Amino acid sequence: MNRAFNRKKDKSWMHTPEALAKHYIPYNAKFLGNTEVDQPKGTEIVKDAVRQLKFQRHIKKSEGQKTPKVELQISIYGVKILDPKTKDVQYNCQLHRISFCADDKTDKRIFTFICKDSESNKHLCYVFDSEKCAEEVTLTIGQAFDLAYKKFLESGGKDVETRKQIGTLQKRIQELETENSGLKKQLWNLEEQLMIAPAPPAGSISLKPPMSTDVFDMVPFSAVTPLVPIPASNGTPPPPPTTSPPDTSKDLFGAEPFDPFTCGQADFPPDIQSKLDEMQVTEGFKMGLTLEAAVFSLEPLDGRW
Repeated sequence: MNRAFNRKKDKSWMHTPEALAKHYIPYNAKFLGNTEVDQPKGTEIVKDAVRQLKFQRHIKKSEGQKTPKVELQISIYGVKILDPKTKDVQYNCQLHRISFCADDKTDKRIFTFICKDSESNKHLCYVFDSEKCAEEVTLTIGQAFDLAYKKFLESGGKDVETRKQIGTLQKRIQELETENSGLKKQLWNLEEQLMIAPAPPAGSISLKPPMSTDVFDMVPFSAVTPLVPIPASNGTPPPPPTTSPPDTSKDLFGAEPFDPFTCGQADFPPDIQSKLDEMQVTEGFKMGLTLEAAVFSLEPLDGRW
């Protein structure tokens, strides 16, 4: 790391050290782009880069493309290039990787700097078009570099390594955010496809009629399950069932059904008849069962069914 920013002694810094050390200085500019250069510094190097990017920008402008606007955030940690609306970081140029910075004396709007890429180790020249403040931006980067260089000497180089790790983590966070936004878009597309999916045509799904239930929402029990004929695979009807119909005169256990309303008093055995005579003496059976509207009413049940 060397001091690449040399200015005349009468050029004083424009900002306080605290503004660059604890915060950042923002600038708005138009981004012409970046291009790879052979050398890390040199006036002729940046002149060729500016000439090349200007020519490419004229071609894009003739095709109807506008020069994108960016926001520069300059601090002792580097120069961030952000989208002015979304504040998404497009480039994060660490200050210890910037080797050259210059403004065009013939065009007060153009300034540029050369930064070494952390992954490819290539030198890239970034070119910007500002609102007649190219020299001010160049001086601000120079002041930030001067403060960072002093801090580098005081910390013995440890601060630079820390900034390298921070820059790597920031880049990884940016990649994860980009991946996350892509996954969100895919999820939104799937949700839209589900929302606009056509409904099945009427009559394509046959619904079975609801099974009749009693007052307690229970399916009536039937000891005999009716046989449903299943058509054969060749289209011929199946043969009739060979089993004989069940005997309805007997119950499930083979005994004759008992009906207390059809049998007379003489049908009861003597022991059962004696028990019934004793139960008639009790108060409940002697009075019988009384139904009153205030005690039991069928209207709520009729209203439900």
